[in-house]
Amino acid sequence: MINGDDFVPKECFFTKGVGRHLQKLMSFELALRDAGIETLNLVRVSSIYPTTCKIITQKEGLPKIKPGQVTFVVLAEAATDEPNRLICSGIGLAIPKNHAHGYIAENHGYGMTEKKTEDLVEDLAATMLATTLGIPFDADKAWNEREQQYQMSGEIVKTRAVVQTAEGDKMGLWTSVIAAVVFIL
Repeated sequence: MINGDDFVPKECFFTKGVGRHLQKLMSFELALRDAGIETLNLVRVSSIYPTTCKIITQKEGLPKIKPGQVTFVVLAEAATDEPNRLICSGIGLAIPKNHAHGYIAENHGYGMTEKKTEDLVEDLAATMLATTLGIPFDADKAWNEREQQYQMSGEIVKTRAVVQTAEGDKMGLWTSVIAAVVFIL
């Protein structure tokens, strides 16, 4: 019999990648290869981070998963075949103090730099967590101001992000970017 605890991740790692190819699907596959997760059967899940889950490095995590394994991920992806078009994908994480779960936010889009994407996904995750915890915030303030406010509350102890950006291939090949949190049960 399967127990609900069997599906609570014990560890996770962050990864990212970029791929370029004549075919969109192959550019996505190459981005997965660049991220080191192309041999997995990926199942997308929503964005709750169990605080009992330990963050490990990709190097530590990859040996713990097997080719063909069904693996839960929070995945952001974007693709373009327009030359020079800037694409981005990012994952942000906000971890609370003394609570059962944090939040992971994913974003994918166009025209945003790595720094803007990083700030956005961290802000999204922290804001989702702040609203859950009842931390007051001003949505009109910039992320760096809200980040200080969240940290001063003492309730949000850590944020982080992984982001991949790329410009569309100059010859019009498909360019794909991905960012992911890979969960290990």
